[in-house]
Amino acid sequence: MTLQEQAHLRILKMISDEPQISQRALADRLGISVGKANYLIKALAGKGLIKLENLQHTQGVKAKLKKVTYLLTPKGIMERISLTRNYLARMEEEYEALKAEVAVLDREEASKLIAGRNYK
Repeated sequence: MTLQEQAHLRILKMISDEPQISQRALADRLGISVGKANYLIKALAGKGLIKLENLQHTQGVKAKLKKVTYLLTPKGIMERISLTRNYLARMEEEYEALKAEVAVLDREEASKLIAGRNYK
């Protein structure tokens, strides 16, 4: 999974959990600039994975402010599922590799202990 795919997965999850999240909040949570968050959101929208809905306030000073709600499209939901499966498969492979490495180290350590006892 590439870094961009990881960022896409994290954004899709955040948008799914909090549809009215701001780009600044996304950027803060991802540890990236607001400009990069904007770029990634536009990329996801361009792929048809999310849809943006503008909501305008109609009273007082807030009349000039726009709020955006992000919605995962059916294609976005499928992409999130696919990216999640890939991520989990990779994590499982890493877990199995680490487990095998620990087993080898345990055997080596046991061999050293046994060899040390035989020399005494």
